[in-house]
Amino acid sequence: MTVILNTATIDDIKDMKRFIVILIAVFLSFAHASFAEKIRVVASIHPLGDIVKQVGKDRVSVKVMLPAGASPHTFEPTPAEMMELQNAKVLVKVGAGLEFWAKKMMKAAGNRKLIIIEAASELPLIRHVHSHVGVSEEKGHQESADPHVWLDPVLMKTVVDKIQNAFSKADPWGETYYRENAEKYKKDLDALHSEIVNRVKSFKSKEYVTFHSAWNYFSKRYGLRVAGIIEESPGREPSPKHIAKIVSEIKRIKSKVVFAETQFNPKIAEAIAKEAGAKVLFLDPIGGANVKGRDTYIGLMRYNLSVMEDGMK
Repeated sequence: MTVILNTATIDDIKDMKRFIVILIAVFLSFAHASFAEKIRVVASIHPLGDIVKQVGKDRVSVKVMLPAGASPHTFEPTPAEMMELQNAKVLVKVGAGLEFWAKKMMKAAGNRKLIIIEAASELPLIRHVHSHVGVSEEKGHQESADPHVWLDPVLMKTVVDKIQNAFSKADPWGETYYRENAEKYKKDLDALHSEIVNRVKSFKSKEYVTFHSAWNYFSKRYGLRVAGIIEESPGREPSPKHIAKIVSEIKRIKSKVVFAETQFNPKIAEAIAKEAGAKVLFLDPIGGANVKGRDTYIGLMRYNLSVMEDGMK
């Protein structure tokens, strides 16, 4: 018996084959997204942890080492926390000497396949004397790079690219996904930058006194100046001579505010403010997942901008 297929029947078969191919491709894509293990990421501080989430979204699992309310300058992880790196694929840290515990932590984990992202690397770092753990010493002075790069949203766009590239390396199937998320988030950072620029224009004062040297990158980006730092070295109380100098600076710039920080005891800032006839407001360079309004990087930056606005308009 001879079977004759007309043109319409042949086209139907071709369409069916194409449909089956597309159906299989879609199924495989969903299967991979459903069953693929999430990239396990350890971030040293919350702002970096949030940026990791913005780029990786549901394809990553993030553990932030620093608890909310703690200072990265004095934090030391427990042995159990150190082992978080054992099964992680990616470590995101600031660098520039901030995570003084990182080397010990990585050694304890023994994870040779770990992809390490250092936010501060290859960025234009601010260098200063007598502030953080030094990387070099000359003539008895300790020089270090300021690690607080995350407080400049423009610099963070470069960090977003670093995170995106690392995730694409760890999970090639998600390369397009990570790239699209990163591009969208960089636009959000552009919008944040524009907002800060416009709001800082209304500041009557461009100089201020703060508790520790976290705000140099922010100030440099937005035309502000740190006139004085209460605690030049984290954990070391200022001398009476230094306190007198800070009080003098507050009066010189005619500031009505001293900026303390939520991670540090405010008693010294309060005493200085009282002496200078100023009030204390609280900035927060770190934030946290459970800190309302400061649980995302952009939310944290807007919180700090509002506090500065309140004290400097």
